[in-house]
Amino acid sequence: MEPLLQGHTYAIFFHDLRPLKVRTRTLQLARKGERIMKILAVDDDPIILELLSQFVAASGDHKLVTAESGAEALEVIAQVGLRPFDCFLFDIQMPQMDGVMLTRAVRGLARHAQTPIVMLTAMSDKRYADAAFAAGATDYLTKPFEMGEFSSRLQVVDQMVSARRPRTNKIFSTCTSGRDGSAPPIVPEYPQLHEPIAIHDVENTIEYLAMENYVAQLSRSALFGSTTFAFSIRQIEKFYARMSSFEFYSLISDVAEVISDTLRAHQFLMSHAGNGTFVCVTEGGWCPEAVQLMDKANLALSRAELFDNAGLRLQPRVSIGEAIRLIRQTGPSLMGAIAQAHTSAEAASTAHEAERNNLWTEEHSA
Repeated sequence: MEPLLQGHTYAIFFHDLRPLKVRTRTLQLARKGERIMKILAVDDDPIILELLSQFVAASGDHKLVTAESGAEALEVIAQVGLRPFDCFLFDIQMPQMDGVMLTRAVRGLARHAQTPIVMLTAMSDKRYADAAFAAGATDYLTKPFEMGEFSSRLQVVDQMVSARRPRTNKIFSTCTSGRDGSAPPIVPEYPQLHEPIAIHDVENTIEYLAMENYVAQLSRSALFGSTTFAFSIRQIEKFYARMSSFEFYSLISDVAEVISDTLRAHQFLMSHAGNGTFVCVTEGGWCPEAVQLMDKANLALSRAELFDNAGLRLQPRVSIGEAIRLIRQTGPSLMGAIAQAHTSAEAASTAHEAERNNLWTEEHSA
């Protein structure tokens, strides 16, 4: 096969390519003193794997391992003693176990609960993107794509991996498993209040970076029925100040589950965006009635039995902000709308607490 890259951007087209037998293999190009990212690419077409090996080599000095099926990928991941992978590249359409099923399986593994997963697929239909992100994908790149686009996405993943490595992540001994018996969550030992928290065991809840990528890749037509809004936990600073890392993660995760249950009748994706705020994107033309939805979520929270490690009952409540339709949003304005929804929910939470304090002051000064 002729080299694919000769100093210029090269678009991948998967037509008129004859089968080339390529089994699981490792590509490693190391420069002295440079950190290497370990990547697993999975595709049932060996030609695609060969192309990806050249693209990864051109994108930096990384170690690439390939597999031709979901089952083979899980076998590679499970090999004892292997250093965990830093990134996954999954095709969607594969026999037996497709890329969405594989993503769910990988998210159930403790050491890969937060590993970036990039879907590389010819499936451009929105329903495939929805399924992939809901399963835990971090990004979604549609074939054919250009070398520059692939490299930029890989660079973002590399930055994520670099940012996470210095931090001490551990599985807390107080949590033996996820909600459904899957792998226990990996919780940052010292999470900052403003930082998004990745939650992988609540239905339709995805990482905040994945939410940004999901919104960015939607076409104008796909945005026709989309609306964004956010919930914000009231008095989040007080919860954060008195809780351990695991307690705070559990609070965020429990509130996410209640909100997810509240939205169950609708098509949605949700992400924790930091500061106890959950950004939602709904589909199908539904636009929530804010007060009614907030009351429904708070009623569910009042019925939930949430406790801290000392056995004290937790009674979190949420406020909801402005609902913003995305149909007229494009490019940067899309993320501006997400940010506006986030800010609006936090402002609603602050306003609610200010009103409560004013009422308390009036009652005690009368």
